[in-house]
Amino acid sequence: MGTLKERIIGTAHFIAEKNPKQAPTNSEEAFLNNAAQDLKESGKIPEELYIKHDVKRGLRNANGTGVVVGLTRIGDVIGYKMDSDGNKIPVPGELYYRGYSVKDLVTSCIKEDRFGFEEATYLLLLGELPTAEELDTFKKILGMHRELPANFARDMILTAPSNNIMNKLARSILALYSYDDNPDDISVNNVLRQSVALIGFFPTLISYGYQAKRNYYHQESLHLHHPIPELSTAENILRMLRADGEYTKMEAKLLDLSLVLHAEHGGGNNSTLTTHIVTSAATDTYSAISAAVGSLKGPRHGGANISVINMINDLKENVKDITDKAEIEQYLRAILECKANDGTGLIYGLGHAIYTISDPRAIILKTMAKKLAESKGLENEFALYEYIEKIAPKLYSEKTGKDVNMPANVDLYSGFVYSALNIPIDIATPLFATARVAGWCAHRLEEITGGGKLMRPAYDSIQPLRSYVPINKRK
Repeated sequence: MGTLKERIIGTAHFIAEKNPKQAPTNSEEAFLNNAAQDLKESGKIPEELYIKHDVKRGLRNANGTGVVVGLTRIGDVIGYKMDSDGNKIPVPGELYYRGYSVKDLVTSCIKEDRFGFEEATYLLLLGELPTAEELDTFKKILGMHRELPANFARDMILTAPSNNIMNKLARSILALYSYDDNPDDISVNNVLRQSVALIGFFPTLISYGYQAKRNYYHQESLHLHHPIPELSTAENILRMLRADGEYTKMEAKLLDLSLVLHAEHGGGNNSTLTTHIVTSAATDTYSAISAAVGSLKGPRHGGANISVINMINDLKENVKDITDKAEIEQYLRAILECKANDGTGLIYGLGHAIYTISDPRAIILKTMAKKLAESKGLENEFALYEYIEKIAPKLYSEKTGKDVNMPANVDLYSGFVYSALNIPIDIATPLFATARVAGWCAHRLEEITGGGKLMRPAYDSIQPLRSYVPINKRK
């Protein structure tokens, strides 16, 4: 095998002899490939060392609960209770925004037949439910920030499109720094101004980013609809995503509901924790929110909704009749055996790190999703999702011999909703970000007002000390 140095030099000499013109490029590739292989081998840390050093891997305690690193008034996620012996007791899931049940917020909006995301955003940012007059004023302020700065779409989005909308979103947020006359001021007044502006810009940023991708990478017609300040966030998104700009009231209300349910999920989720960590360094708002977008992009976090959509699409390609339960079960068993879909052995849309019995967001969204299915003649499609929710935990138990609660999480039915609304898969996670930016900004403001300390956790070094070797004596 030889040392890393011997492998690199030997490969480079071989390439140079065979094809001198290609030697520099291929030598670089050989160097990187060999170095990467060496890192894979040397970078592994034995499991017993994590135990010896009492490392809270994933910032989780041994019983699966999260390590407490902060306090918050913004959101509360309840999925279990702890008994006197430190054991988790499963309970039905609950989600609260500023102490108010999300279920109550959603129920009120449905009953009064109005959009709710702007109200939820006001509550998260400012801590109280708005009066009708306050909410109307807030909507008008958001409306003032629907249109991007002059020439921004041309210079920052259309000129440099990206094949990934989350990547484009992160870059666009960073670019907005240059359009702010006071970007580095982290006073509460200034950060609140920046937060409201970003929340207002997000629908246009993701929609234009998607249109730029369609045009550049797929040679499709470019449709850039101007946002309408008087419309809700959900209405503007549907209007700007679709070529004809048309949508139904039910479509907009269901998307709005999805935005409300995704707006906040406590301080410990990866992207919100990222917001806290970056904010604690006293950096600017654009850097903090762009970092949160980068976190949410990951398939272990916000990208999970795309995994559900891809799984369903793969199922349809391999199951002749989606109403045939036996055929569905056969496919799901193949997934668990790593023989179907992406080979991970995971049935997406089930289970959650906190919720043990039920995900309240999934329950709420499922009810409205059923109504959407009935209005669009998608009853069989909806029944497929319901059956996956019902049978998958049983199949998992049969395979593993473990009786584990695997409730449907919000990604399962948001996947159905996005498909039913003909929302492109590329935009699924950006929609999540458009909702969650309200929570991110609320947590950033909380970190500025109540944090005040640079977050600096510890990593124990297990690398033995070594004596330095002069370069002419290295082998």
